[in-house]
Amino acid sequence: MFFLKWDFSVQAELIEKINREQTRDKPLADFRVGDTVKVHVRLKEGDKERIQVFTGTVIARDGSGPGETFTVRRISYGEGVERVFPVNSPSIAKLEVARRGKVRRAKLYYLRKVSGRKARIKEKL
Repeated sequence: MFFLKWDFSVQAELIEKINREQTRDKPLADFRVGDTVKVHVRLKEGDKERIQVFTGTVIARDGSGPGETFTVRRISYGEGVERVFPVNSPSIAKLEVARRGKVRRAKLYYLRKVSGRKARIKEKL
């Protein structure tokens, strides 16, 4: 049986190189869970490209490095809509923080069950 000796330092260097290639050149605006954000998303429709703005509350941030994602939730026509965006996605043109939220949780999944005044998040001053 043939065994290949693998140098783990080479493997670590390769992973680091791939991570550097896949991260954004210009980082997104500094945002946290609880913030209300405007995500400007590039959409391709046929041969045309346009930008659509998705505004909502950040309810979660998951992962780290090039695989990091964040979830934005909003209420559209009485129905809750959530979108998960990769932080390093080239389809995100811009991210604006509309207001800072004051929360005491890392994940705001409880917002899926509540509505109205209970779903309100205090603003950080």
